[in-house]
Amino acid sequence: MEKFSQAFEADTGKILNIVINSLYSDRDIFLRELLSNASDAIQKRRFLGQTTPEILNLKDDEIEIIVDKKKKTIEIIDTGIGLTQEELVETLGTIAQSGTANFLKENDNENDQKNLEQTLIGQFGVGFYSAFMVSKIVEVTSRKAGTKNSSVWESDGQSGYSITEAENEHPVGTSIKLFLKKDAKNYCESAQIETLIKKYSDHIQVPVKIKETDGESQQVNSATALWTKQSQDISKEEYKDFYNSNFATFDDPFLTLHNKSEGTLEFTNLLFVPTQAPFDLFEPERKTNISLYINRVFITDEIQDVIPTWLRFVKGILDTSSLDLNVSREMVQNSPVLKKISKAITKRVISGLKKKLTKEEEAYDAFWGNFGKVIKEGLYEDFENRNKIAEIIKVYSFKEDKLITLKAYLENFTEGQDQIFYLTADTLSQAQSSPHLEGFKSKGIDVLLMTDPIDAFWISQIQNFQEKPFISISRDKYDISKTGTDSSIPNDTNKENEEIYTKLIKECLGDLIQDVTISSNLVDSPVRLIAGEGGLDFNLERILKAQGQDFEGSKKVIEINTNHELIKKLPSLTEDLQKATCRVIFEQARIQDGEMPTNTRQFSQDLIKLVLEV
Repeated sequence: MEKFSQAFEADTGKILNIVINSLYSDRDIFLRELLSNASDAIQKRRFLGQTTPEILNLKDDEIEIIVDKKKKTIEIIDTGIGLTQEELVETLGTIAQSGTANFLKENDNENDQKNLEQTLIGQFGVGFYSAFMVSKIVEVTSRKAGTKNSSVWESDGQSGYSITEAENEHPVGTSIKLFLKKDAKNYCESAQIETLIKKYSDHIQVPVKIKETDGESQQVNSATALWTKQSQDISKEEYKDFYNSNFATFDDPFLTLHNKSEGTLEFTNLLFVPTQAPFDLFEPERKTNISLYINRVFITDEIQDVIPTWLRFVKGILDTSSLDLNVSREMVQNSPVLKKISKAITKRVISGLKKKLTKEEEAYDAFWGNFGKVIKEGLYEDFENRNKIAEIIKVYSFKEDKLITLKAYLENFTEGQDQIFYLTADTLSQAQSSPHLEGFKSKGIDVLLMTDPIDAFWISQIQNFQEKPFISISRDKYDISKTGTDSSIPNDTNKENEEIYTKLIKECLGDLIQDVTISSNLVDSPVRLIAGEGGLDFNLERILKAQGQDFEGSKKVIEINTNHELIKKLPSLTEDLQKATCRVIFEQARIQDGEMPTNTRQFSQDLIKLVLEV
């Protein structure tokens, strides 16, 4: 029996060494690559059999993996198209010579080309050599469909390769036998092989079976990919089972999005929006949960550019043949295609949530309670989709005493209103009892109460909604005298009296404040604090203080209610009591805004002094 041997050329040997030792970051990848090649071989045979029926397999196509613990070997057998001796030299003896790529080039039918691209997996012709990461010797036996002769290719992945005619008749297809290295003997365990098949190749269209030398073949992959079916052919229960089993969840999906895009950009997405929030929703890394597949073969679940981080709670599958991978197929190259896919998927999620909000508002409110804080991150981070995200957020209405949409707030504008009024606070109860609301309540004007830390940030970025500006009632200047019901706030002081009050309080408080002004909005409270010129919302200042000890914030303007009995009484008090009273009402205003007194000891002494004077 004639034996043909060929040494690797010097440059080829160097390249092969890189492929074996450096190209792949994970040894487990070898099985994915070999199974992908086997699947391609079967698909080629099926395709060519359409015009040459005699080369079709009379039995069912399959891939069988035989594990021999004693001999420390793994054998992967497929019923594919097979290779002639010349093709073994061409494809296995030449690095980066992809049989799949050549097969696609040889086919010039446009429709067939498209179908093949969606079926075949191999691109670079280097996947086979990943076998040498775990093998000291690789032996390939193959017989081309339509021929009688079989050939054996053998190599240690270092010196070169040899080719001989097979001694015994070999069935059509290819057998790849791996003689494992000592440090790779764990791959002789059927359980380990099964785990890798389920991870990487569970959804390829060909049954994959495992057989131990003394056992029977057992199919271990599903051989189907739910997302490749038409959505109308999939039941709600099937979607739920897939969601629970593939993503280790126990809840029902709140929203299921199954779409297929065709044309210049081809991809299928099967996405699930959970009902229950995952435990790691607020982890600092903010990792997304989309698994990338190429023609049903798993590539990675660590790709972070498929969906924005504010949608990190979305779980699902993206399957495409349009992405450019690197040679090892472990990473996606920087590509405008990925950005286009990301845009399309993000818009689909936003659109799906908007439909849920419209049709099932009660269920959406429960969903919002779990994920609202995360979605609002998008208002701050996602400039491109900011306006669309604003349409699906819920905000708390002081007037309605419930969550509403921004659109609903606009629809309930009172007479003469052309601004969106809001108040930020640490808690809802604090906001509801705030003196800032008194004027709005008396005139029937609604105010949005913002109590999440992210609110102070996103609202400074978005600035308006449907051309109506956001106005902070604790910071911005506004005039509601001609807005709402005709319930004007009485003011029986004249200009001279106003100057007496402002001068007195300014002298008493000194450097504690920036200025004193007369209020046109207070009803029941004697004073309130508002941001000075260029100042920030109180809530935002507290967040910034917590993040950096050097941040001190700005001094506030104290706004006084000249109709309040306490303010009216100030001029008649002794100087000592005037100062004590002014300090108490200033600290009281701080407390109502969620702040601690500037000087707790002084505050306590002032309170005692006032009580004793009663």
